[in-house]
Amino acid sequence: MKEQQQETGYYWGKLVELMDVLRSPQGCPWDREQTRETLKPMLIEEAYEVLEALDGDDPEELCEELGDLLFQVIFHSRISKERREFDSEDVCRRIYEKMVGRHPHVFGQAFFADSQELLKNWEDLKAAEKESAGRKNARRSLLEGIPDKLPAIYKANQISAKAARVGFDWPELGGIRDKIQEEFREVEEAVQSGDNRRIQEEVGDLLFAALNVSRYLEIDPETALNRANRKFICRFQRMEEHFEARQRSLKDVPPEEMQAVWQQFKHQEER
Repeated sequence: MKEQQQETGYYWGKLVELMDVLRSPQGCPWDREQTRETLKPMLIEEAYEVLEALDGDDPEELCEELGDLLFQVIFHSRISKERREFDSEDVCRRIYEKMVGRHPHVFGQAFFADSQELLKNWEDLKAAEKESAGRKNARRSLLEGIPDKLPAIYKANQISAKAARVGFDWPELGGIRDKIQEEFREVEEAVQSGDNRRIQEEVGDLLFAALNVSRYLEIDPETALNRANRKFICRFQRMEEHFEARQRSLKDVPPEEMQAVWQQFKHQEER
C-alpha cells in the first residue's frame, strides 16, 4: 500500500512537471496558446468519453479516459497558477478538506440513520461553508448550484434529486407513476387545444416526471436512454435487413406488418 501511495504521488508530480514544460517557452506552441475558453469543449468531450467508457467493460479504456480528464484538471490548474490564483496542490487541498468536513460520520462523531438524512446534512454543510467563506448570499435557493450548461437530462435529474434531499419527493414509486399519467393527460388536452406553446410545455412536464423514475431507482438516466437508443437501432436495422432480404422497402410495408416483425425480434431477444 505504501509503495502504491508513493507511485501515485510520483506520477502526479511528473504530470504537473509535464504540464509546466508544455506551457513553457520551450514547450508546445499549441499548449501555450490554450486558454480557459478554448479548453471548455475539450473538458466536456473528455467527460463524455469517460461516461462512454463507464458503459463499456474495458478497464484499460476507462483508465485511459480518466487520465485524459485528469489532464484537463492539470491544464486548468496550470493556467490558474500563471494567473497567480491557485495551483494543482491547492485544488487537491481544497477538495480534501471539503470531503473530510462533509463526512463527519466518517471522520467525526456524527451519526445518520440513513442516506436521506445524510444528504440533508450534506446540504446544511454546504450552506455553512458558503457562510464561513463570506458567500452566504451567493445562492438564495438550493437549486441555484446546478450548472446551467448541464445537458437537460442531467439538469432535470439534479433538480429533482436536490429537491428530494429536503423531503420534496414521492414516498413510493407509485406516486411517480400517477404523476406521469397526470402529465400525459395534460399533453392530450394540450394537443386538443391546438396551442403549440402549451403542447411543448406539457411535453416537457411529462419528460421531467418520467425522469424521476430513474432518479428514484438510482439509475443514471443518460446511460439508460443510451442503452434504449442502441436497442432500438439494433432492432430497427434487423427489421430493415429482414424486408430488404425479401426485396421490400420499409416505406412500402404496412405499419401492422412492421410491428409484427418488431415484436418477433423483441421476443427472440428476450428468449
